[in-house]
Amino acid sequence: MLARRFARCTELVKISLFKAYCQSFYTCSLWVKYTQRAYSALRVQYNNAFRVLLGLPRYCSASTMFADRHVDGFHAIIRKRCASFANRLRSGTNHILNALADRWDSPMLRHWVRLHTDYGGWARPVWRFM
Repeated sequence: MLARRFARCTELVKISLFKAYCQSFYTCSLWVKYTQRAYSALRVQYNNAFRVLLGLPRYCSASTMFADRHVDGFHAIIRKRCASFANRLRSGTNHILNALADRWDSPMLRHWVRLHTDYGGWARPVWRFM
């Protein structure tokens, strides 16, 4: 619908619309139980929505497509939202939430650490502890 209604707009307008409508992953920092298949399907739909809105070919590289237009990719958005949520939890004055956020056996903490240490949440490690 966005692609049809705003087909004649400039690329900057289309990017602003994409950011407003497609980058709002509400509560994504709490997504700790999901299958790789579901996560991957959401990422593919995110990439395809950007391609369709900007009229890009289907075979173009997603990372290049986002980098050329200075738009965050799927994994970058998830990482930023999770880091922001963790920061808000830890810097708050509620002692109960602080205790829950700092639990080492917490599934949320494990998920956040995995997002920041692995490429894309589960695939290739970027760095490891020695």
